[in-house]
Amino acid sequence: MKILGIGNAIVDVICKVEENFITQNNLSKGNMKLIFDENEFQDLIKNLNIEKTISGGSVANSMVGLSQLGNSVGFIGKVSDDDLGNKYEIGLKKENVDFVYSKRKENLPTGTCLILITPDSERTMCTFLGVAGKVNENDINTSAIKKSEMIFLEGYLWDEGEPKKAFDKAISCANKVAMSLSDKFCVDRHKSNFYELVKNKLDITFANEEEIKSLINTENFNDVIEFGKQIKKLLVVTRGEKGAISINQDNVTEVGIKKNLTLVDLTGAGDLFASGYLHGYLNNFSQEDCLKKGTEMSSKIIQQIGARLS
Repeated sequence: MKILGIGNAIVDVICKVEENFITQNNLSKGNMKLIFDENEFQDLIKNLNIEKTISGGSVANSMVGLSQLGNSVGFIGKVSDDDLGNKYEIGLKKENVDFVYSKRKENLPTGTCLILITPDSERTMCTFLGVAGKVNENDINTSAIKKSEMIFLEGYLWDEGEPKKAFDKAISCANKVAMSLSDKFCVDRHKSNFYELVKNKLDITFANEEEIKSLINTENFNDVIEFGKQIKKLLVVTRGEKGAISINQDNVTEVGIKKNLTLVDLTGAGDLFASGYLHGYLNNFSQEDCLKKGTEMSSKIIQQIGARLS
């Protein structure tokens, strides 16, 4: 297998809302809120019109993109043996992603992410992790990891306790390790641990500009470039309107964005950028072509609803 993703197995529930829904529910527009109470989550969702339900999760979305580009991929993520868990597994198999996990009845339900799309195409997420966030070291299939050229982890999944042990176990037997910082919320919550991972344990780090600036406590992007050079690992940063950049020791490569796109929904832009970039990396593209492939994939996904290319 070319690449094995390990992340939150989340069913995406996509809804269009007006701006005032975001403010009335005290949500931070464009960011993700973790909801720990299932009743609170159900209250939020009950009066909404659901546009689409998709097997999601950040790294799972990236794996589907990589599969669609012709790579052999797998995914480890925790679901319960319930209706959404069954739909989740079927959704991945349809996309030729090997689901390297045996589900069983759990105390918590399969995780769900409510994706709220406002008229400006921005997406605000409310996530009830359910059993997805309870990944532990017993869920990590070491033989599948050893047979993969690379593993791809998501910052959303990292947490103190069992998930950290699962990460450590996966990293210890992987050939190469890539990870996405996922969200500024995650970076702020786990800053010292993420910093340690980026500096010492990851071969490739994906971040957007806001996340990486937060990680190294700076407002100046030149500091990001210097940090990228110092760590002597591959740092890949998406910069919105300013395109994307990769830093590998003294090699700094930049590409611009695609112009005149019809923005529909920004969900999955980072996930699909990672798909395109990793496709290039795994197939020996130049750094510029890796970044261009990432940009091409993210350009496609933001012109449709949801985080999977149809």
